[in-house]
Amino acid sequence: MNILFLHPNYPGQFLQLALYLATLNRHNVVYLSRDENGSKLPGVQVAKYKISREATKGVHHYIKLAEEAVLEGQAVIKGIDALRRQINFVPDVVVGHSGWGSTLYVKDVLPNVPLIGYFEWYYHSIGSDVSYWPDEKVEIDDMCRVRTINAHHLLSLQACDVHYTPTEWQKAQFPEMYRKDMKVIHEGVETDFYKPMIGRKMIFERLKLNLSDCDEIVTYLSRGFEPYRGFPQFMEAVRILLARRPKCHVVIAGTDKTCYGTQYSDNKTWKQLEEEKGGYDKNRVHFVGHLSRDEYLMLIQASTVHVYLTRPFVLSWSCLESMAAGCCLVASNTPPVVEAVEDGVNGLLANFRHPEHIAYRIEEALDDAPLRARLGKAARESIIDKFDLKDCIRKQIDMIYGALK
Repeated sequence: MNILFLHPNYPGQFLQLALYLATLNRHNVVYLSRDENGSKLPGVQVAKYKISREATKGVHHYIKLAEEAVLEGQAVIKGIDALRRQINFVPDVVVGHSGWGSTLYVKDVLPNVPLIGYFEWYYHSIGSDVSYWPDEKVEIDDMCRVRTINAHHLLSLQACDVHYTPTEWQKAQFPEMYRKDMKVIHEGVETDFYKPMIGRKMIFERLKLNLSDCDEIVTYLSRGFEPYRGFPQFMEAVRILLARRPKCHVVIAGTDKTCYGTQYSDNKTWKQLEEEKGGYDKNRVHFVGHLSRDEYLMLIQASTVHVYLTRPFVLSWSCLESMAAGCCLVASNTPPVVEAVEDGVNGLLANFRHPEHIAYRIEEALDDAPLRARLGKAARESIIDKFDLKDCIRKQIDMIYGALK
């Protein structure tokens, strides 16, 4: 079978599925992408496409993302045509991430080929991420912009033969007429890789940072440092925590950028703002930057307490991977999290809007080793039960074969 994956940022959410299908040695697996952000997957052929231009300068801000999606979709179908001409590759099934417009026009060039769409998020101006904080007043201009953002999602929902999304919370964001047939299948967590290692020490050789003698290490990880993932609230909690606990260290992984939401200002990042505020012992707060896979595993395995915070938005892989590694997790009591975390059973939930409560829950865990052990054990068991990679891959394979006529 010829299987085509579409994602602007290779390998994205299809890494494990594409790799598994390629290792079967029964399929031709091609990944069509705009950017390569990972190492080559054995048996997976990567082809690239280029966007013809950027969105029109000065285009109405409601439709900037729509124009970008059109340009993406246009580039994808040119890439599909190039695959046919250059290597005689015509897919039997296409699996694409619909968030950027990759799946918009596939059915126009491959009308008889099943198209499976991965749908990550559908925006709402009220009731999810956009207006989460009480002081975030949504003006009519924002409401109109958010409604228009969904235009290319709706076109892709109409075009795709099969729709799926990673969690029930994400499914709940989509219009009911599409939600009733939408499958919920997570990408899966590598529980054989993300697993506990009792006694693991935290040593970052590249940074000459050795915390092997620290008994209290609180960790936080996010792709970018931003309010969507609770970075300002976490830093407030850190100030409270370090003032009370002289032996506690905090390790923060990620990059100094905004991935979701708005940047603090044109010339200042959220991290720079927190550093200017000060109020904490910088000798005990360690920013370790972007981590390699092995460093990331060490971070969560060696954590005393790991903190994950998010608005009502897409659930990060790191939340589930830290649970699989047996972390004692303190997380925000928000809808995407509570789908995976039950307070006092496999983690501790904190009020995202109140740093004092985040700090309180962290201290609760730091003060109780048996509690940490119980929560970490239950966290791993829950990931194996609901998000194990092998089970998720099987569901995705069944979905692909179910789409074939």
